[in-house]
Amino acid sequence: MAKAFTVKSIEAMKPGEARREIPDPSLSGLYLVIQPSGAKSWALRYRFGGKPCKLTLGKLRPAEMAEGTAGFLGLAEARKAAGDALEKLELGRDPAALKKAAKAERAEAQLTERDKVKTLVKTYDKRHLSTLKSGKTVKRELERHVVSEWGDRDIHEITKRDILELLEGIADTGRGVTANRVRAYLKAFLAWCVNRDVIDRNPADGVKPPAKERARARVLSDDEIRWFWQACDAEGQPWGHMAKLLLLTGQRLGEVAKMTDGEIRGDLWHLREDRTKNGRAHDVPLSKPALDVLADVKRIVDSEGKVNFVFTTNGRSPVQSFDKPRNRLAVAMKEIAEKEAGGPVEIEPWGFHDLRRTCATGMAALGVPVRVTEAVLNHVSGTGGGIVGVYQRHDYATEKRDALSAWGGRVMGAAA
Repeated sequence: MAKAFTVKSIEAMKPGEARREIPDPSLSGLYLVIQPSGAKSWALRYRFGGKPCKLTLGKLRPAEMAEGTAGFLGLAEARKAAGDALEKLELGRDPAALKKAAKAERAEAQLTERDKVKTLVKTYDKRHLSTLKSGKTVKRELERHVVSEWGDRDIHEITKRDILELLEGIADTGRGVTANRVRAYLKAFLAWCVNRDVIDRNPADGVKPPAKERARARVLSDDEIRWFWQACDAEGQPWGHMAKLLLLTGQRLGEVAKMTDGEIRGDLWHLREDRTKNGRAHDVPLSKPALDVLADVKRIVDSEGKVNFVFTTNGRSPVQSFDKPRNRLAVAMKEIAEKEAGGPVEIEPWGFHDLRRTCATGMAALGVPVRVTEAVLNHVSGTGGGIVGVYQRHDYATEKRDALSAWGGRVMGAAA
């Protein structure tokens, strides 16, 4: 009588010139299969419906490999798998057919998951958006407006009508500009899907922007600057201080929000190429009012005792989600204005970017040359574009300092 398999006896079995199937004496139908190459695996042979059948159980798991490794079975695991299959057989079910059906079901589920909108947006971010400077913004908007609505839908089901209804739904809430941006982001994403042969055509082709946009020209008046400054005082850290610095420096929201102490060198704020929208390093002279604002910000440390960002609520990441704090400032401005006037006061809606425009307009009113204003704002278009931008390397450091100093004085005069 043949001896029962042991771990050592199995390891000692050698391949032959032809494929070998060695039966396990302890369990009828279980075989160790040894290929001429030396590869070893487990199989179960049985009869179903009067016909011989075979079920591949898995590869032999080497002794050094951890138990439970997918696709690999040790001796005890192979016997258990064979026993489970034989139990199904006793119930009149073909274990090989069941395995094949389960595999097909998993493959179908995997294929379905692959074509879901949420899966493709994730891949789009990994393959494309992550390489773009604006990628995080696009990803955030796609997740907020597209994935939240269509995440579990198959990309092939998305029609032009779906897109129109999605965009109109956003526009109907008063966010026409947002709807226009989502249209652009969505159309680019779907074009990427076409290029990857995921879909045959772009259903966003022919979809027009749902809202008409006009160039904004909002500039805060001196009265509004006074109300704004008082609202910032009431708001406090970090949003009030950040908003003040936006007005005093004229820099972009993302650049101010992510300011670090390491970027401040005395009375100069240095922005590296990777911190600016146009990829150009930029120095911003800090006026006395700007320095006073920064000195008033109580720094928050992270869990390691380090100061990472000037404007933060947790010490680990910069401030973000700007709509609510802007709304709070707007409400506070209105309350301050009405208390001052003793009656209702209407204040035209404004956004953080309007503070940048207010700064530029204010410097122009002070007689600052356009080229200097563009240098302050780190613009590369207009008078600084073309051949001038290539050959004119004067950085206007002194002129920028004088301009921002004059503007800081104007702001503080209006705020008094």
